[in-house]
Amino acid sequence: MTDHPAGTAPTDVADRAAAGFRREYAGEPAGRWAAPGRANLIGEHTDYNDGFVLPFALSLRTVAAAAPQPGQTWTVWSELSGETVTFGADEVAAPGRVKGWAAYVAGVVWALRDAGHTVGGARLAIASDVPLGSGLSSSAALEAAVLAALVDLGGLDLPTDRQPRLAQRAENVYVGAPTGIMDQSAVIRCREGHALFLDCRDESVEQIPFDLAAAGLAVLVVDSRAPHRHADGEYAARRRSCERAAAQLGVSALRDVQVADLDGALARLDDPETRRRVRHVVTEDQRVLDTVALLRAGRVREIGPLLTASHASMRDDFEITVPEIDTAVDAALAAGALGARMTGGGFGGCVLALVDADRADAVADAVTAAYAERGFAAPGHVTVLPSPGATRLP
Repeated sequence: MTDHPAGTAPTDVADRAAAGFRREYAGEPAGRWAAPGRANLIGEHTDYNDGFVLPFALSLRTVAAAAPQPGQTWTVWSELSGETVTFGADEVAAPGRVKGWAAYVAGVVWALRDAGHTVGGARLAIASDVPLGSGLSSSAALEAAVLAALVDLGGLDLPTDRQPRLAQRAENVYVGAPTGIMDQSAVIRCREGHALFLDCRDESVEQIPFDLAAAGLAVLVVDSRAPHRHADGEYAARRRSCERAAAQLGVSALRDVQVADLDGALARLDDPETRRRVRHVVTEDQRVLDTVALLRAGRVREIGPLLTASHASMRDDFEITVPEIDTAVDAALAAGALGARMTGGGFGGCVLALVDADRADAVADAVTAAYAERGFAAPGHVTVLPSPGATRLP
């Protein structure tokens, strides 16, 4: 669906959102609000263990073009589905009443109202470059873009540091998806040229310099295109295993087990699988801390081996990778990547590789060739730099 002559449709996501608004609502939006996807540089399955994560925002964005409308009615059009969904106060009075992709929008309205804010009606048009189902937090990007729009349109008093928890509540309670706080924190609080060091226990954050461009580096994100295999059930099983292990070790969460004490802790666990799960979480937390220390010192190139070690731990100890993911990592490393790892919850999704900026295309070509040799569907890829979090666009 387009009102542009063939070949002239806008390619920029913000322009597409605005064009969609004009077409659907026959008027101009009051503004455009963008929120990025995110990649987790390192720190996988540490979040629900009260540990540490280090995400950064991507240049891939979801944009909401929006304007107020009278009353307690919200209308939203999605570029992806071509659908327009309208819901009112009754539908946002309780979780679960709006289904499908629009539930994420309704969930933000519900969460704002549940927190005591008066939310005016609005018309929204959504466009996005963040691929769905790839582990790059497309849902959090949608929530954050809509949240930024509604906060600005309504002049709401909601400081940035309180917004991630509200967006997470929309997804957890209204939509019913059990995400941690990392995704929403990253897409809202990240800064350009930085990674976000997040302590998942107390939600404190530190902006860590991650100036890839200055170092002549880039991150290549490879979409494995692997179908997610049993991801929900396996994710829940990993979480239960970690919780059982923490109880057996007498700690509130595995974050409380230090690397120096790991051997002793593992000796107290009689199940080999549980020992592997614990070893991943404890060593992964330490890898996050080591990565942060290197980045603080400006030693960006030296984090590569930590990324690769993280992948080996996810593959061998946490057992959450799949052949397509492992193939992408191995091919990237063989082609000269400084480090590579799966990013996201596992069983599909994306790989990120730290590469010399002028080698990004060659590494991507090597991954594509390795996929062809294995008979896998061709992967997607994009080169990214650390980008800003949710913002109103000019």
